[in-house]
Amino acid sequence: MSANQLIHAMLSHRGLVRRGNEDTCAVCAEAGAFVVCDGMGGAAAGEVASRLAAETFLSHLRSSRDNSNGNGNGSSNGNGNGDHDSPPARLCGAILAANQVVYQHSRQSSKFSGMGTTLVALLAPVPETAASVWLAHVGDSRCYRFRYGHLQQLTHDHSLVEEQLRAGQITPAQAAISPMRNLITRAIGSRPSVEPEIQRHHLQPRDLYLLASDGLTHDVTDSEIAAILAAIPAPLTQAALSQACEDLITAANRNGGHDNTTVLLAALT
Repeated sequence: MSANQLIHAMLSHRGLVRRGNEDTCAVCAEAGAFVVCDGMGGAAAGEVASRLAAETFLSHLRSSRDNSNGNGNGSSNGNGNGDHDSPPARLCGAILAANQVVYQHSRQSSKFSGMGTTLVALLAPVPETAASVWLAHVGDSRCYRFRYGHLQQLTHDHSLVEEQLRAGQITPAQAAISPMRNLITRAIGSRPSVEPEIQRHHLQPRDLYLLASDGLTHDVTDSEIAAILAAIPAPLTQAALSQACEDLITAANRNGGHDNTTVLLAALT
């Protein structure tokens, strides 16, 4: 798929409760990279963590772009077992670089101690023709795919509640209201190293990918998200994606706006 077939839009809002916005969303079009980070930590530490992670992640992918063939067949487990220039190896390297920068920054001052951030990202084929997109995440920021009217969550939260849910210890209804649903088990910058989860997905025309912080998924149900995405008119345009981003943010705030909400839509036209 050629680069000019991929369009995107993104939007971030602090919500109705939080004083600041600790989310970051960013794009590097020349590298075909899209990222959303949700920071955590006292004072402004979360905002710093998410910004540092996103900037480092994209910078690393940009610098490795010339050495990548854009459609490698490397390992999808994030362990770098394949070609070091393959998409999964590049994603893993970018995430490890982001983790190192945030972790080192957290050790420079007590006000940054304990800071960290989630990260969810897409790496699309640029500029070569390819039929795959690569997805990476750490934490509970999510990626969804909307295809043929069906919304599918592609990531599993790295969280305590998700572990309980998958073990059958709690129900989905209990998970939705659990007081521990914000406890994540992996984060960028909280430890010297981190293991990202990396996946490969085949692209199809009109595929729509949504990257979102948990401000969206805690306040807006999957059925509401699906209805908003289904209402995007055809043919897909950047203006239509921008409106959908606004509609998603509005829905989160209408339902309480309890957290910062960030959404990024990328579509194959």
